[in-house]
Amino acid sequence: MVPVAIATAAAAIWLYLIIGRGGFWRTRERDTSLAQSGQRLPASWPSITAIVPARNEAASVGETVASLLRQRYPGRFTITVVDDQSTDGTAEVARLAAEAMEAADRLTVLRGSDLSPGWTGKVWAMRQGVAYAANQPAPPDFFLFTDADIAYAPDALPRLVSGAVTRKTVLTSLMVKLRCQSMAERLLIPAFVFFFQKLYPFAWVNDPARRTAAAAGGCMLVRREALEKAGGLDAIRDALIDDCALAAVMKPQGPIWLGLTADVHSLRAYPTLNEIRRMVARSAYAELRYSPLRLAGAVLGLALTYVAPPLLAVFADGTAQALGAAAWALMTLAYLPTLRFYGLSPLWSLALPAVAAIYLGYTIDSALQHWQGRGGAWKGRLQGGVSRSVTQG
Repeated sequence: MVPVAIATAAAAIWLYLIIGRGGFWRTRERDTSLAQSGQRLPASWPSITAIVPARNEAASVGETVASLLRQRYPGRFTITVVDDQSTDGTAEVARLAAEAMEAADRLTVLRGSDLSPGWTGKVWAMRQGVAYAANQPAPPDFFLFTDADIAYAPDALPRLVSGAVTRKTVLTSLMVKLRCQSMAERLLIPAFVFFFQKLYPFAWVNDPARRTAAAAGGCMLVRREALEKAGGLDAIRDALIDDCALAAVMKPQGPIWLGLTADVHSLRAYPTLNEIRRMVARSAYAELRYSPLRLAGAVLGLALTYVAPPLLAVFADGTAQALGAAAWALMTLAYLPTLRFYGLSPLWSLALPAVAAIYLGYTIDSALQHWQGRGGAWKGRLQGGVSRSVTQG
């Protein structure tokens, strides 16, 4: 009876995920639909300042700055790179990129100050950029928070801004297309996006009537006045998962929007499984609010949802085998649109149970690092202090 009960629960979970979880698996929320049909372009384009926190990003910041300067944006658009005490020449690379495009006047490079107590590194760098831009004679209407390893197609910003203006959003964010070239990336990166969409269904994020709030930190367009009303970045100063924390404080200020994009992509490579492990382990336990009970629930939930179905389909018999096979089939069906978005073969869907088991291991590793006082390690900093809750159902 135990195998039948497990199989029934797994099949019920996947029926709910397919039918009742906001259609997260369909990947329909994309920036191509951000501009609503029949909308008019803004009569007067708002002013934008891109804030680029950068710590030892010499390998990519030049391409990021160049792609921003290539934007075909009709309004005033400037860039502020906050060099977060880099030791690899990040600031000089950023300046040279702007000079090569004869646009040095549109770029400001700030030397970041020492990390203030109670702040995580990235948010502290972002705050310095915001303070500088807000104190200019003509403060921008919007901030574009973007990582220093992101490249933009030339029309990405006009589309993002026109959507934000017509939808009257206070936060408009794009889940940038992550690099998916190495074997490790093909195995794990699409699943990372799939799991994120399942945790925060984009349709629910984009529904003002729902409390679900999320954003993707690589690309976030934020209204300055709404951010100030929300308490500024001080409101999320200790957040390790800064993007979703920002979404949580912004959604009470007005509509927010989150979607996928193929026109903004990440330059950061994850050539090995260990590189991806470090990326996930940095914040996975923070997502569980540093709770051992939530960790136990996540372990049981992932095992039941992803690992049990193929095991039952192969090793059980009768009703348990049939239900296990049905759950595995639904799992495979749900994963196909994400694989298609990343241009990968549908055969990769057969690996999803194993991929989920790998992520389960990374989550446990994240908890172990936190308990050992090494939580949140990133670019030479330990930032594993208790962060405020960011998850909304």
